[in-house]
Amino acid sequence: MFELLTGLGLAMPAGLNAYIPILAIALADRYTGLIQLAAPYNVIASPWAIAIISVLLGIEIIADKIPIVDHINDLFQSFIRPAAGALLVMASTDAVHRINPILAMILGLFVAGGVHITKSTFRPIVTATTGGVGNPIVSAAEDGTAICLSVLALVAPILIVLVIVAVAGFAFVMIRRRYARRASLI
Repeated sequence: MFELLTGLGLAMPAGLNAYIPILAIALADRYTGLIQLAAPYNVIASPWAIAIISVLLGIEIIADKIPIVDHINDLFQSFIRPAAGALLVMASTDAVHRINPILAMILGLFVAGGVHITKSTFRPIVTATTGGVGNPIVSAAEDGTAICLSVLALVAPILIVLVIVAVAGFAFVMIRRRYARRASLI
């Protein structure tokens, strides 16, 4: 159960930045006992993989702070982020034989994909309303959130349930308000 919560907790920040949670599990596997990646996922914790992930993270962080470039990056990342979420859930739950790997992959795809779609929907609004000035601030907040969620998923996966409930509740309230506004306009 905790492995699934860890996987889902890592898939959420993968929707914001694919490389932060991947680097987090690589470092956690290599240097701590927080997670033990089984083959073939243990390749992520190799020195070469950590170096490549770090370079990709650096590129992502820079690209996500520049208006227009961040939209191109989000388009490119539309394939990478959900795939990273699937990888993270599968890698986290691989040792647990009660969870079907296909189900783990689908859960990761949906969680990371949903977060990415939400991010990609609101980022153009930030660009339009701030003339691009708000992009680095929002991007830094997203990166900070991804770091915090990744650490939380590794250290205290049970708290991920609270995060999921809070995010779902927030989404429900926002959707309800939107429909209420539309109904009042009619």
